[in-house]
Amino acid sequence: MFFESAAVVRQLRGSSDLVVVASSHAAFFKAGALTVSAFNHLVHGYARCEGVGDARRLFDEMPQRNVVSWTSLMAGYVHASQPHGAVSLFSDMMVSGARPNAFTFATALNACSHLSDIESGRAIHARSETCGSRSDVFVASALVNMYGKSNHVDDARMVFDEMVERNAVTWGSMISAYAQNARGHQAIALFGEFLGASSCAHLLPNHFMLSSVISACASTGKLGLGRTAHASVLRRGYASNEVILNGLIDMYSKCGCIDLARKVFDCIDRPSLIPCTAMIVASAKYGLGDHALQLFDEMLARGIEPNSITLLGVLHACNHCGLVDTGLLHLNSMRDKYGITPIASHYASVVDMLGRAGRLDEAYELSNQIKAKGDDALMLWSSLLSACRTHQRLDIAVEAGKRLAEFNRDVAGAYVAMSNAYVAAGKMDGATRIWTEMHRRGIKKDPACSWVEIKDVVYVFRTGDVSSASVRQDEVMELLKELEVRMRERGYVGRGNGWELDFEEEGKGVMVGVHSERLALGFGLVVTPKGMTIRVMKNLRMCRDCHEAFKLVSDIVEREIVVRDLNRFHLFRNGSCTCRDYW
Repeated sequence: MFFESAAVVRQLRGSSDLVVVASSHAAFFKAGALTVSAFNHLVHGYARCEGVGDARRLFDEMPQRNVVSWTSLMAGYVHASQPHGAVSLFSDMMVSGARPNAFTFATALNACSHLSDIESGRAIHARSETCGSRSDVFVASALVNMYGKSNHVDDARMVFDEMVERNAVTWGSMISAYAQNARGHQAIALFGEFLGASSCAHLLPNHFMLSSVISACASTGKLGLGRTAHASVLRRGYASNEVILNGLIDMYSKCGCIDLARKVFDCIDRPSLIPCTAMIVASAKYGLGDHALQLFDEMLARGIEPNSITLLGVLHACNHCGLVDTGLLHLNSMRDKYGITPIASHYASVVDMLGRAGRLDEAYELSNQIKAKGDDALMLWSSLLSACRTHQRLDIAVEAGKRLAEFNRDVAGAYVAMSNAYVAAGKMDGATRIWTEMHRRGIKKDPACSWVEIKDVVYVFRTGDVSSASVRQDEVMELLKELEVRMRERGYVGRGNGWELDFEEEGKGVMVGVHSERLALGFGLVVTPKGMTIRVMKNLRMCRDCHEAFKLVSDIVEREIVVRDLNRFHLFRNGSCTCRDYW
């Protein structure tokens, strides 16, 4: 019988069914038509249909192999989430003497990206230079992606800058490298360059690029550009992409727009684990614990199993709302109910929860039981020390401070927290000793700063320094003084008049001057229309005095005010805050 190999090949190329691949294999075998080309099609077919083990066995049986054989199996390993197999196979290929092509290099580099294997990636990069494939746009794009995923962003940028030709994937990989390595401002700047270049090269942003831009906007608080990216998502038809929807929920919540985050979430017909988790975490950060727990219950009712991050969001919700017993119940049921072993971040949230509720002895005992190390220990003992300041437990504060002082970084934060604990307890001598020790060791605390974004321009304010208001300085100060008078008419006490630009030496327990968040608020009130929400970002924790002032101001000026501080969000409206004064 005449064997039509072309028909079998066409069947193989279009199939995603392992049975079809196996029957094609049998047809080739019976017809004695197992050429190198036929072997290659079969290897690729098996690998594409989740049969990478069968693909490997067939590959090992091949009497002859060419570059397509090696590359097809490497791609199969990557597709099957076995990148180690792809990297190992590339090494075998080099030993065999076969010459890789551009697709081979791109596939091998993709495997290194999955592994964040910088050493193998650099070796493959060097080999691509030797073989003359380095200038290929797909190889260069894979290099940018590999260096970015391996946290070597500057190396990625070097490759990017040397490229003669760039496509949307290349731009997206570089933007993603910045966004994923906490360099959001550079990601946004590069996206601006892309928009300028795309008009000439007729390039359009894909959903990967837009997802990275949205992530960068979330990390930097750039609401204006985030909204622009959202509009582009809708225009490009990516509104149903779950990764992007998750990013939009995260972006809007981190930019102080929890209501917009909810709208995005509510547009999803049947939200899966990822957007549910994003919304639970966002609600928890705003102190909307009841909403977060309700979402969690609805998710479980629909048969969606939570992951570690979901339960961390649930614990945060209990933490920020004072639902201590509920939080402990969730912690204790994680392993038995969901098969998830609690990690240090879960315990740190519970330690913080117990500490906020004044159950310091339980929090201290749990901290000692966990035996956390590195960043986990830093986070845990910092939470405990903060609670000690609030509840004036100097005995535990001293122990927590000693633990934190052992770290090589954020030592200033530990010392400042200990000093504040002494001040809160009325032990000024202890606070002075802490500041003296800081001065002796040359340790300086991070200066407080706050910022607002007005028409895509960020204005940064520091304590007592209103210069960022430029020609509106006098207006800002006059408004703040007027607001204080009106607050005092409502019973506000504060720490003195609080508006004079005058400072006393640190360590005395007194800081006279306008806090940065108040300056940012004043500027926002002056330059924005009445009724517009003011969104203030701050690099440190908001103090209770300013928190009380912001509640009153929100009622006086009849505006919503959102503050994103180091730990959480505060949404002030009509004289109250979503945190219910519990943070």
